[in-house]
Amino acid sequence: MKVALIIVSILLIAVVLLQAGKTDDNNVITGGSSALFTNRKERGGELFITRLTILLGVIFFVLCFIQGF
Repeated sequence: MKVALIIVSILLIAVVLLQAGKTDDNNVITGGSSALFTNRKERGGELFITRLTILLGVIFFVLCFIQGF
C-alpha cells in the first residue's frame, strides 16, 4: 500500500509540473490581468494532463484515506 502511495505521489508531482500556466507571462510583473479567471478551453494535451491530474489526485486521496484506517 505504501509503495502504491509513493508511486502515485511521484506521478502526481510530475504531472502538476508538466501543466502549463494559466496566466500570460506579460502581466506577471505588472500585477496580473482581468482575464485571469475567465474560462479557457483546454484542448489536446492540456486537457489530458488536466484530467490525469484530477484522476491522480483522487487516487492519492483514496489511498491516504484507506491507509489511515
